[in-house]
Order: sequence, then structure tokens, then C-alpha cells
Amino acid sequence: MQGPAIHVENLGLVLGSSQILSNLNFSIAAGALHCFVGPNGGGKTSTARCLLGQMPHTGTIRFEGSPERTIGYVPQLIEMERTLPLTIDNFMTLISQDKPAFMSTKKAAKVLIDAALAQVDLTAKRKYMIGSLSGGERQRLLFAQALIPAPSLLVLDEPMTSLDESGARLFEALIKDLNAKGTTVLWINHDLDQVQRLAHSITVIDKVVIAHGPTNTTLTPAMQRGVFTKIKNEAA
Repeated sequence: MQGPAIHVENLGLVLGSSQILSNLNFSIAAGALHCFVGPNGGGKTSTARCLLGQMPHTGTIRFEGSPERTIGYVPQLIEMERTLPLTIDNFMTLISQDKPAFMSTKKAAKVLIDAALAQVDLTAKRKYMIGSLSGGERQRLLFAQALIPAPSLLVLDEPMTSLDESGARLFEALIKDLNAKGTTVLWINHDLDQVQRLAHSITVIDKVVIAHGPTNTTLTPAMQRGVFTKIKNEAA
């Protein structure tokens, strides 16, 4: 499976009276592991949501590649209703089949659910109520749902929020494995060391495109002293 290439031309976004994005132009290669980086409030998540068709943007977004495109999305940690009477299995069944979860899981869906939960190391907790999960476990669950069906494009919005060290290692290994199999990965990431180690290419966004290109030539010391100093100060 080869993930799509993405071409963005003159992308703009205005919400109310605020200009969120202005004239963004960049391309992401098919099968790349590409990171969006930049300061908080700079428009990284808004750009990703435009690519997902969730924002009323101007400009053009083109996906180039297989018409069988499947998109997986892992947002930042979201709150789940603690009293909701759903187990992990129930939740995964709801997103995997049309048949109601209380009427049992179809065999084909169960195979997919088993594989996804194993990949995020939640198999042993599949009967737990989702309201009882820790923040890191809920983040693993959000990643598991993005794996059904297998995505050709995976969009990650700082997915390692609330993860402990072992969870972060697991996520990193899973992302690398999916990318090695051809999945195009678009990753909003504040961890510049991780970006430097893993990303093939980056786009630096602060309402406009500040820089774009291969990581090894774009994530320069000068760039880090400038735009990225702002990121590090915000994370401190």
C-alpha cells in the first residue's frame, strides 16, 4: 500500500475576523513521514483539519495516488464521559461495523479489533470501561480506532500527549512501522529531537509557511534559534 502525495496551493482560512492561515503552499511526497512544526496558535492543527475537510478553507488541496484512500486520525487527548457504559470492546465495535455493539461483534470486525488493540497494547484491558482508563490508555484507544481500516494516510495531532515513556516508545515504533509499510504520515509534533530523528520532511507554520523541505536541511541551527526558540519557551 502506497499512501497519497498531498499538494496544497494558496490555502487560506479565516474564522470570524481572524486570519488563521494565509497563502500556504507546500507538497508532501507519497509515503513520507512529514511533520508540521511551529508555535502554539500558529495554525498547525487548522491546516491538518483543512486537509481532513473539516474547515471551510480557500485554495486547493489535492491528493495524488490511489483512489482507495483511507484516512486515520489521532487527535490530542479528548475527554470521554466517565459514566458512559461502554467497554473498550464496545467502543471499537461501534467504529468497526454498522451492527449495534450490543448485538455482538462480527467475525471480520473482531479480527480487525484484535489486531488494533494488540498494536497499542490494550488487549488485556479490552473489557475495561472507557471511563476508567487513564489519559495514556485513552490516547492508545484513540490510536487503535485510527487503525481500522488500515490507513493509507495517518494524521497525528500531537498523539503522545499524556503518554508515559513506554507508551511514547510504543507509539513511535508503531508510527515508524506504518510508514515503512507505505502509509503517508502527517504529524503535528513539538518534540524537535523526535522530528529530527524521524521526519523525512517538515513544514514550519506560523499562519504562513515559514519554511518547508527535507528535515536535514530545513531544521537548521539558525531555524531552531529563531522560530523554534518560541516553541521551546512555550513547552517550558
